[in-house]
Amino acid sequence: MSHPPLAAEFTANRSRAHWHDKALWFVREKRDRMANSVPEWEQLREHASAIKMHTVSQLPLYLEQFERNALALGVHVHWAETAEDHNRIVLEILQRHSVKRIVKSKSMLTEECHLNPFLEKNGIEVVDTDLGERIVQLRNEPPSHIVLPAIHIRKEEVGECFHEHLGTEKGASDPAYLTEAARGHLRQKFCQADAGITGVNFAIAETGGIVVCTNEGNADLGVSLPKVHIACMGIEKLIPRVSDLAVFLRLLARSATGQPITTYSSHFHGPRPGCELHVVLVDDGRSGIIQSSEFRRSLSCIRCGACMNTCPVYRRSGGHSYESTVPGPIGSILAPLKDSEKHSSLPFACSLCGSCTDVCPVKIDLHHQLLAMRGLLGQRRLIATSKKLSMKFVAGIMKRTWLFNLLGKFARLSLRVLPRFAIYHRFNPWGRQRELPEAPAKSFRQMYADRKSTASNPGDKSK
Repeated sequence: MSHPPLAAEFTANRSRAHWHDKALWFVREKRDRMANSVPEWEQLREHASAIKMHTVSQLPLYLEQFERNALALGVHVHWAETAEDHNRIVLEILQRHSVKRIVKSKSMLTEECHLNPFLEKNGIEVVDTDLGERIVQLRNEPPSHIVLPAIHIRKEEVGECFHEHLGTEKGASDPAYLTEAARGHLRQKFCQADAGITGVNFAIAETGGIVVCTNEGNADLGVSLPKVHIACMGIEKLIPRVSDLAVFLRLLARSATGQPITTYSSHFHGPRPGCELHVVLVDDGRSGIIQSSEFRRSLSCIRCGACMNTCPVYRRSGGHSYESTVPGPIGSILAPLKDSEKHSSLPFACSLCGSCTDVCPVKIDLHHQLLAMRGLLGQRRLIATSKKLSMKFVAGIMKRTWLFNLLGKFARLSLRVLPRFAIYHRFNPWGRQRELPEAPAKSFRQMYADRKSTASNPGDKSK
């Protein structure tokens, strides 16, 4: 299903849509306050962008350097060309150690590869230990946001979910009570786990180490008790040097949640004594994106979610309407690059306002790439005929000044004299959640001409 009907389902619940919009804008405002508190914020963004662009341009060399240094630390390094290869490698490691229960911290890569259902089909229990991830897992839903996976769920719904699955009091919705119940439930799972799986926020070529950033400490606990730690990472998560890490850590949490830094930034340089650390490097189409000069910069993404928090379309339509592991503006680029036919509607779920580009900590030109993606989909004949015809109709009007001016006069007059029901009705879906401003008496061209005339004749006060 395409984005418009799924978005319509979400917006049908007006109170939820309004609440979702308000909650994400609150996070966006926190991000702005944090960014404004750092005088060198724009220099950090420039520096991070340059580091990422350089890394992508030399990615094969840095991947080989990372592998050499990781192997020297005693890390087992695996290469996965596809999502299927990734899942097979993880399963083989787990079966080799007779693992039946695993705990997993937040990892969008494992979501991308659909690792959970794959392992469950092979008889392995998978427990997501991030609180938001655990909530959506119990509800049998995918995350709707890459940082705030349960942002679409109200606390009352969480209470119902926990009552059903964890045995909490019926009708309980106090966040502190529900969090304590989840903590007790997950603590038992940590103690029973045979292996721990994490994602990777940053991998450092210079040292062969990896860094995992969390706010709940669940990744640390998940890999501290079992003897097997599997870290799954997309190849774009690499950075060249340890000194580069400080740049990204200063940007990541401020952009994601409006914090100065994530509560836990955990560094792993080899396995614990008597234990194993496996790093699975996943391509899954990333090498193909590197070959594209137009869309290569999308691989700079550090998965902070800032573009989602600011996007007016995402905030009002919900993450599930994108049907993509990574939703929002960045997802509307990455998803069509992977499957352009399935995700052809996503680049049009955008007003091209540029707000996503403004907040991106690594300065990805997101709205320009979304516009370019529309052109690519047009070349592949994946744009609906109705959309193409409407665009041609509008283009025809805008090419003819006389017609544009005439229709502008007609529209202004109609908005002033027609009753409201003649404009806002069920046959005008555009107006369901929009309210046009009061129509001006004159067009911009008329006001500009009047002002120019007044400036050239300052003594004439008649206009």
